[in-house]
Amino acid sequence: MSVPARRRPAPGPRVTAADVRGAVWSLVSTTVGLGLAIWFVPGVEVTNPWSLLLAALAVGLGDVLLRPVLRSLAHRFGVVGALVSGVVAQLAVAWAALTYLPGFRSGSWVDVLAVLVLAAVLMAIGRWVVGASDNEYVLGDLLRRARRQAGLPRRDRGAVSAAERPAGLLVVLLDGVARPTLDYALQAGLTPTLARWLGSGSHHLTTWWARVPATTPASTIGLLHGSTEHVPAFRWWSRALGRLVVTNRPADAAAVEARTSDGSGLLAGGGVAVSTMFSGDAATSLLVMSRAREGLGPGQMFVHFFASPFVLVRAVVVALGEFFKELYQGWQQAVRGVEPRVSRLGWYPVLRAVTNVVLRDLNTTLVAEQLVRGAPVVCVDLVDYDEIAHHAGPLRPESLRALEGLDRVVGLWEQVAAVSPRRYDVVVLSDHGQSLGSTFEQVEGRSFLDEVRRLMALRPGPHEGPRAGEGRSRGEGRRRATAPDSEAWGPTNTALNALRPAAPEAVPEGAGRMLVGPDRSERRGGPGAAALPELPEVAVVGSGNLGMVWFPREPRRLTGDEVRARWPALLPGLVASPAVGVVVERGTGGALRAHGRGGSRDLRTGEVVGQDPLTGYGSRAAADLLRVADLEDAGDLVLVSRVDEVGMVHAFEGLVGSHGGLGGAQNEAVLLHPAHLALPDDELEDVDGARMLVGAEAVHRRLVAWLGDLGLRPAAPAAEGEP
Repeated sequence: MSVPARRRPAPGPRVTAADVRGAVWSLVSTTVGLGLAIWFVPGVEVTNPWSLLLAALAVGLGDVLLRPVLRSLAHRFGVVGALVSGVVAQLAVAWAALTYLPGFRSGSWVDVLAVLVLAAVLMAIGRWVVGASDNEYVLGDLLRRARRQAGLPRRDRGAVSAAERPAGLLVVLLDGVARPTLDYALQAGLTPTLARWLGSGSHHLTTWWARVPATTPASTIGLLHGSTEHVPAFRWWSRALGRLVVTNRPADAAAVEARTSDGSGLLAGGGVAVSTMFSGDAATSLLVMSRAREGLGPGQMFVHFFASPFVLVRAVVVALGEFFKELYQGWQQAVRGVEPRVSRLGWYPVLRAVTNVVLRDLNTTLVAEQLVRGAPVVCVDLVDYDEIAHHAGPLRPESLRALEGLDRVVGLWEQVAAVSPRRYDVVVLSDHGQSLGSTFEQVEGRSFLDEVRRLMALRPGPHEGPRAGEGRSRGEGRRRATAPDSEAWGPTNTALNALRPAAPEAVPEGAGRMLVGPDRSERRGGPGAAALPELPEVAVVGSGNLGMVWFPREPRRLTGDEVRARWPALLPGLVASPAVGVVVERGTGGALRAHGRGGSRDLRTGEVVGQDPLTGYGSRAAADLLRVADLEDAGDLVLVSRVDEVGMVHAFEGLVGSHGGLGGAQNEAVLLHPAHLALPDDELEDVDGARMLVGAEAVHRRLVAWLGDLGLRPAAPAAEGEP
């Protein structure tokens, strides 16, 4: 999307009719909200109705007058300063208005807080009743400021002429959205913004192939940094480190980025990363996992969200509603007997409330602020759909409703971009898709780890833990398949690591550990690591329907023959499992062979003995499995679940919607790009009869080439094959 427009007026702010309408609407809604809230709260009384109007004016005026002071405090004290000062300022202004203005009688600050919360609830309900956008409510002031700076009326989609505005690029990652899922949403009318772009011809929609491992860390680092060679799964055993590496652990994300980055990532040269796992070498990183130890980002960037009247309170209140909505929807699945399904209790409802409301509103504000500031390139990762689809299913109603909400966010950014100092093009893509299916544990009757141990004839001790002497082995794959998804805890851990006090320099890893979630106990390393017991005999990890098994006590990967000699039942038992489709073993001389129930295939030569085990996995299966099994930290054994005729798979972890391996729609990622940005045919490969970019690295090269076309970066040299 790039928006041509009229000539820019003379510099300097001016008040437009849109500003007046916006101010009147804000004044009326605040007045009504305060009045109803005061009526419900017994500790506050109003004797003169006109006092409500005066209080609403005071709240708005206080926001305007205090904003420069709050920005200064946030600049000095960071995000914590923005949060604390913003909340205190809102409470102080409301307390002063309800205490000192004529016509009010108020009790304690608790009563004032109750009025603020209730007013936010009532205003949110009112906007829903009249059909107004909650997200525009969050960004109303920012939009008015941008329009005023551009000298434009509210409904004017033209800002300044294209010749007068430099180019910019907004890259929006819709985490976990498969191409078939987006096609369905377009036909169902759930994504009207994207449908309008496609209908007008301003954008083209295509598919790109997310190679194995089809996971967020692999795709994201490939998209932002151009290489995935150091990421074999979502989490993996590192023989060099002697522990599990978990990319949702900020220290591990930082280490992976350090190994991969060459300093010229997608966002190098002044770009901004928002809520991504890796930075892309951005100059400004906001809520970025790999930069969590450096903080959430400049504090003044967060002032608008934390200090605007009712915005933060509204987000918290709506998050509470999202929590109860999740409980109801999960209960409905159980009552209706929807299959396959997994438990949606535990911490997941809390995580959904945080990511789908608070973080979405915060991301909406942060990206819009960067567009108004004129950042040359902005990239944001929106995880709402992916998280719900993991637990509810990729095409279940609640998942698609999350996608509908993300389309509204993109539409709001379109409005902001139209009045921004740059002429922004918008690229919307996903990092992978998702596939539906019962979990390994539901099919097999025991978790992936327990099944591997059984086949190895290991005898776990009490509480289904490892055998005696291995109870605290370093980073053993202890995480149960039914544990909450680590991917969902990422944004929460990013924020907590950034907000916690800095760790001593002598223990740098401590600044980036998993503070909450199922992987929090798997952190190892630092001064005490040498005192830990011996390495575990086996480490088992599931990344969706991609499974990996390591034997950490061995200094190198074991060959298939060595595995058979030590644990004769392991390989045959895994191959025979009803939930497993393919097991890849290493042979002598670097050979890699994929085994299935009826035969095997040499992944290097293509030689097949018996039935080809890769039948049904698509034309990219052999190349993808060969590549991932060849990665430095790949498992000694690599598994992919069975896939049925409709594309349903079996995750090796407790998720009904999964991604990581092969099968279903999980590898069919989305790329929606402006029509004037070319996608050369010689960069495309044939995948099951369709032409598409293959691998996140190829998409990265194309994005960088588009930056060159837009004049945002020197033209990229011609690609010389796969990196």
